[in-house]
Amino acid sequence: MEKIIQDLLSALGEDPSREGLLKTPSRVVKSLQFLTSGYQMDPCEVINGAEFTENYNEMILVKDIEVYSLCEHHLLPFFGKCHVAYIPDKKIVGLSKIARLVEIFARRLQVQERMTTQIAQVISKNLQPLGVAVVIEAAHLCMQMRGVQKQNSVTVTSEMLGIFRDQPATRSEFLQLIRKN
Repeated sequence: MEKIIQDLLSALGEDPSREGLLKTPSRVVKSLQFLTSGYQMDPCEVINGAEFTENYNEMILVKDIEVYSLCEHHLLPFFGKCHVAYIPDKKIVGLSKIARLVEIFARRLQVQERMTTQIAQVISKNLQPLGVAVVIEAAHLCMQMRGVQKQNSVTVTSEMLGIFRDQPATRSEFLQLIRKN
């Protein structure tokens, strides 16, 4: 990979042997390995072992989970907040596992739409709750730094499963809880 980065620098008109760029290929490789480390993690394994039987049937919401990912179309960052809620049916999961699940999918080349759905589907499959809701709000540098250059744009995606989809009052409660003051 370092050779590829050296060739890329040359193709961009840079001199990879220049002092400031000597260690750049190595740094880029380490950076990309970290930013795509989600491929080496199984999202279902993160949840397994952290499930608990609990007679609780109200909404559980973890909001404002920071998200940093790379757009698969341009390899530019997108970043923002993820809000995840579910209504358990006798099974809950450790709260940190929800944030970890978000991180696994964010640490892959992504589109925000797919990531939103993936998070909801893994929670639904593993916990079998009455419903799951995921909303991601993110700024995309591919829109802000290049292309249309709309610096203040934010993209919002949502996935609603179970009673979050079927019951307007439950969906409304979730959306009210994640609304900013």
